[in-house]
Amino acid sequence: MTTSQRTWIKPAAIGAAVLALAGIGYATFSQQQQAPDVTFITIAGQKISSQELRGKVVMVNFWATSCATCVKEMPQMVETYNKFKQDGLEFVAVAMSYDRPDYVLNYTETRKLPFKVALDSGGDLAKQFGDVNMTPTTFVIGKDGKILKRYLGEPDFASLHALLQKSLKS
Repeated sequence: MTTSQRTWIKPAAIGAAVLALAGIGYATFSQQQQAPDVTFITIAGQKISSQELRGKVVMVNFWATSCATCVKEMPQMVETYNKFKQDGLEFVAVAMSYDRPDYVLNYTETRKLPFKVALDSGGDLAKQFGDVNMTPTTFVIGKDGKILKRYLGEPDFASLHALLQKSLKS
């Protein structure tokens, strides 16, 4: 092998390796993850399993009454739910394990939250949704039970509405 042949083989091998890794990364991140199989227990004591929600577009919002961003975004979450509920949107607001149940109940009643509110007393729901520890964290789950989008912090409501509109029509 000549010196000129050796000089292009190494960069070509590196380039091929980078392309292969990029392809693996794209394939990994482009596949949608299945939402966990969980049961929500609402503040009214109602049990809702994720299996019951299959066939519907679902928003799951992890929040806390002590979270300023959660409190700020909640009126827009209510507007979003009210805008899309007639199209079949389901919404479960999950209060974090550290949130006092009496605070959650008071907040829900005084703000007249129109969707289901669940308690995550043991933190199991947050764990099953990928160790949620930042609030707010919102998941949009498609009719097939796959997570379409995960929002950390307050979502861009225009893009959220576009995603919901598209998902509810399919």
